[in-house]
Amino acid sequence: MSIATSSVASSNPTPPSAAEEELVENTRADAQSVGIVQTKFVDLFCPPNELVVTNGARLGPVRVAFETYGELSPAGDNAIFVCHALTGDAHLAGKRRADDRKAGWWDELVGPGKGLDTNRYFIICANALGGCQGTTGPGSVDPATGKPFGLRFPFLTVGDIVQVHAQLVRHLGVKKLLAVVGGSLGGMQVLEWASRFPDEINAAVCLASAARLSAQGIAFNCVGRRAIVTDPNFHSGDYYDHPSGPNLGLSLARMVAHITYLSENSIEKKFGRRLQHSEQLNYELMHETEFQVESYLHYQGSRFVERFDANSYLYFTRAMDYFNLADAYGSIEKALGRTNARFLITSYTTDWLFPTIQGVELMNALVAARRHVSFVELTSPYGHDSFLLEVDPLAELLTPFLEQTLLASRRKSQS
Repeated sequence: MSIATSSVASSNPTPPSAAEEELVENTRADAQSVGIVQTKFVDLFCPPNELVVTNGARLGPVRVAFETYGELSPAGDNAIFVCHALTGDAHLAGKRRADDRKAGWWDELVGPGKGLDTNRYFIICANALGGCQGTTGPGSVDPATGKPFGLRFPFLTVGDIVQVHAQLVRHLGVKKLLAVVGGSLGGMQVLEWASRFPDEINAAVCLASAARLSAQGIAFNCVGRRAIVTDPNFHSGDYYDHPSGPNLGLSLARMVAHITYLSENSIEKKFGRRLQHSEQLNYELMHETEFQVESYLHYQGSRFVERFDANSYLYFTRAMDYFNLADAYGSIEKALGRTNARFLITSYTTDWLFPTIQGVELMNALVAARRHVSFVELTSPYGHDSFLLEVDPLAELLTPFLEQTLLASRRKSQS
């Protein structure tokens, strides 16, 4: 897109109109967009080389949905894998169609000149194993029965998810990642990657996450799963051939979880006790959206059921519950001491789902293991969702961290 400018001078220039200002802003945005992207698919772990998951079950083939942005360097040393959080997917940035109203979930961070600069780096993001956006999951057809897996899908751990991600990276011809990046459940994948495949990454960026989920986090996940499995339309997980699935239960699970993603201050500032439709209380017991915060949560729940599968929610939350880096390797220090990768750990002041003390625990373990680690607690009012909502402070950290990692990697390869 180009903008025409006049060369005629004026002593009283006319201020730009709102439409002209919007055009300039859109032009800047377009220049930093990855544009139209296409989701790709590949089948991995084809028989007889099936994926063996943690509990010993075998799964294959595994179809993986993924997107890539930027170009892989001739040396293959500029690849970054982004691990999505609980309800994310492979659509990290850009739009799938020109008329899409919404771009990828981290579009503000990924693109030319952004924190994850696609002019410099080759970015990969894949829908996780067990998901519902193209990668094999409980809604996929079981080759043995010709019907969706449902709850017959193998139990998953974070390690199983990372196994599939790592195999995708190898399939794409990348021998060693410049970095693996992720927040929340994605951050758990980052930590697992560093310990399970210690020689396959140069850096690990763990955002708003921890070596294990707290008892409070497990409790909230329990309530969400209970809402789903007690929905009359759950049908023991075999709801795919029914007119309706457990939409009410999934919606309630999302509402409960969404509360944990926000901070008390952000909820109070955004909604307070403001009413939704009237200027005074109705004093009606069954009026569920009298307050604005109630309406907001109902909206979040109803939108969620349009794009997410209830069974995938069960599997992902259980994988989070079971993740414990110390148990798997003896201690956090031993787990993360397996790699020579550089680490960037962030926490957020208002995140009570993964509080700063857990980020400090990771930092201390890395220091004890004598590994390169940078830890930053970022100030944000947005709670756990801060890593998704406030990308500028994150970009300021990522830009020099990734540049230094790439420089160190190239120096090492030349020595």
